[in-house]
Amino acid sequence: MSKGTIMAAVTVNPDNITGDLPIIIARDEDEREKLARHLANVLQSTVHDLGNGTYLIVQH
Repeated sequence: MSKGTIMAAVTVNPDNITGDLPIIIARDEDEREKLARHLANVLQSTVHDLGNGTYLIVQH
């Protein structure tokens, strides 16, 4: 299994995530999805849905 680096988190619920990484807080689910896609493109990364209102942007 390849390792990846978490580049950022995009969430609608900031209480679900902490840590030493950029956390982008979206107003709603539509904005969360749009921001995650754009960040993933810019960072040449992949979006992973945690299923709790948070997406992780991971560079593999």
